[in-house]
Formats: sequence, C-alpha cells, structure tokens
Amino acid sequence: MNLRVIKKDIEFLVGDFIEDCLLFAMFHEEVPTEKVEVLMNEANDLADDIFDKVNHPAKDVKLKAYYSQIMKDLYKGLDDLCAKLSALAKSGKGKKNAE
Repeated sequence: MNLRVIKKDIEFLVGDFIEDCLLFAMFHEEVPTEKVEVLMNEANDLADDIFDKVNHPAKDVKLKAYYSQIMKDLYKGLDDLCAKLSALAKSGKGKKNAE
C-alpha cells in the first residue's frame, strides 16, 4: 500500500463517517444537532492527527509497520466514533418514545 492510497483511504473513511453524521442529524431531529457536530469535529480531529502521523514519520521506523499501525489507529478511532453515534441514536429513541 502506498502513501497516496493511505491518504485517500483516510479521506474516504472520515468523509463517510461525517456523511453518516449528517444523515443521522436529518433523520433524528429529536437529538440536538450540537451533539452530532461534536462527533463530526472529533472525526476531523482524528483525520488531522492521522494525516500528521502519515506526513511526518520518524526516521528510524520501518515504514510498512508504521503505516499499518496508523491504519489500525484510524479504524479504532472510527469504530469508537461509530459507537458514540450509535449511543446517540439509542438515547434519541428513548426521548422520542417518552414524549
């Protein structure tokens, strides 16, 4: 996997999550948009952090293992964000049913 593919994967995966957040906000009006915006900001921060790591590797590391670990970190971060979005969905449904 080359560096260009890694960067495109980061952009695609984070962009896909942000699209999910926007769709969630449109279809779940009972959940305050500020909570969804927080998740989108966290996704942008994750992307910035990952891009910084990709663009500035240490000189004494094995690049293949380094980039492999970066992708694992990206997947873990996005998995955590998806779990938070799912928790928002569950909390929103509870409020709607209570009304």
